[in-house]
Amino acid sequence: METLIILLFSLAIVLLIISFFSKDKVAKLEEDLEQMTITYMQDIYQLKKKVKILEEEFVIQDDPVPPVKTKSLVTSNEVEPIHEILKSQVLSLYSQGLSLDQIASQSSLTKEQTISVIEQQRLQGE
Repeated sequence: METLIILLFSLAIVLLIISFFSKDKVAKLEEDLEQMTITYMQDIYQLKKKVKILEEEFVIQDDPVPPVKTKSLVTSNEVEPIHEILKSQVLSLYSQGLSLDQIASQSSLTKEQTISVIEQQRLQGE
């Protein structure tokens, strides 16, 4: 009986020592997961940078800065074309119920241009 207890106790000590020296699989998995997360975050950061650059290029190519004209040079017969983005902004603000003065100030157009855009949309809708 004593030998059995000593044998079991010895076996327990040997297994305890082996458990200290064996590799921890959970720690390895945690390390792998952390490494994958870091790689994933770096990839997302790189993609966001590329998208930002592309958006800036797209805005620069589509929306060139118009030449500045003073009011004294523009006659009443000259009508400067309004960009489609401004038209959609005016229509969106109008559908939200804003007044013509508010729409004109937010879209940097005159009140007459704002009315013209809204009237053009009404005529196209009919």
